[in-house]
Amino acid sequence: MFVPSVNVAARATQHSEPATGQYARQQRWPCRSAKAAGRARMVCRGSGSEKSASDDASVGERLRARLQRTDIAQGATVYLVGTGPGDPELLTLKAVRLMQHADVILYDRLVSREILEFVNPNARMVYVGKQKGMHTRTQEEIHDLLRMYASDPEHKVIVRLKGGDPYVFGRGGEEAEFLRALGIRVQAVPGITSAAGIGAHLGIPLTHRGIAQGCRFVTGHLKEGLEEALAGLRGGSVNASETLVIYMGLGASAELSHLLVEHGLSPETPVAAVERGTTPEQRVVFCTIHELEQRIQRAALESPTLILVGDVVALSPGWALRHQTVVCADELEMVGLVNEDTQPVTAKAVLMRVTPRKDQIAL
Repeated sequence: MFVPSVNVAARATQHSEPATGQYARQQRWPCRSAKAAGRARMVCRGSGSEKSASDDASVGERLRARLQRTDIAQGATVYLVGTGPGDPELLTLKAVRLMQHADVILYDRLVSREILEFVNPNARMVYVGKQKGMHTRTQEEIHDLLRMYASDPEHKVIVRLKGGDPYVFGRGGEEAEFLRALGIRVQAVPGITSAAGIGAHLGIPLTHRGIAQGCRFVTGHLKEGLEEALAGLRGGSVNASETLVIYMGLGASAELSHLLVEHGLSPETPVAAVERGTTPEQRVVFCTIHELEQRIQRAALESPTLILVGDVVALSPGWALRHQTVVCADELEMVGLVNEDTQPVTAKAVLMRVTPRKDQIAL
C-alpha cells in the first residue's frame, strides 16, 4: 500500500500508550506531519487503518513483528537499486521504500537530485560517481566502501543507487559477486533500463511486429583500462531486423557509423541519439547512420547519451518532422519538440528538448 503521508509518531501520542511512536523513533522512520505539504515521502506496508486506544498498547509489537518479516530488517544487507532512466516517476515502489529506510546511500552521477529527494534524511550519503577520465572512485574503492558499511553493526540497510538497471551495464554483477564472496547478503532491485525507458518516452518500441524481432544491447566500452570502442559490434554482423542500443557510445560516435555500415546496415537506417533521456534536460538528435557523427557534433551532445539504431526509430513522432521546417510552437508542443530559440528551423536532424508538464503528479 502506498501512503503519501504517514504520521505514526503523532498518532501514537493521541492514545494512552506511546508504543507506536517510540518504535517509529527507534527505527528512524521518516515520519511527517499529516499537515505538511509537498512531495510524498514514505512507502509502507499494511492496512493503514486507525487503531483504537485499547489496541495501541500492542501496536508497537505488531509493527516490530511485521517489519521483521520484510526483507528490509533481516540484518546487514546491501541493495543494488536501479533508479531507472532519470525521471523520478519511473522509480519502483521498492526502490523508494529502501531509499527511505536506508542507513547508508552510495550513489553515482546518474542519480538525479530529484531522485535523491526520496532518500531518508538521516542516511549517510556517499558519492561514488564515475565519469570517463574523471573517476571519483575506482570500482575497487567502491567495493571496499560496500564491505566497510555492510560490516558495521550499526548499518542494516546499505543502498547502492545506480542509474537504469543495476544488471544492465551497471556493474551490479561485479559488486554482487564481490559481496557474496565475503558472505555479505546482497539483493538486486531492478530498475527500468535506459533503453526501455527512453524508447517508450520517445515512442520508439524496441520490438515491433514486422520491423524488429529482437533487440541487442551493446556498450561503447568495456572494463576500465580495457576500453575497446564498440566491442559488441566487432564480434559479428548487425541484424537489420533487430533494434540496436548502444550504451556509453558517445565517445565512439566517430567510429560507430562506419562499423554499422560495415556490418550490414544501410547508411539510411534511422538513429536517435538521446542525452539525459526522460529528464527535463533531455535532448534528442534524429538522423540516419551516415549523418550521425556530424549531427552529434552539431548538437554538442554530452554524456550520458544513449544511441538507438533501427527502423523502429522512424515510428517516433519526432522522426516524422525531421525533414520539415518547424514553424508553429503548437505543432512543436504537440509532438514534444521544442527548439531552443523558438525560431523556425529546417532540419534533417531535429534537436528535441522535453520539459515537464505543470500538471505532472509527483510520486
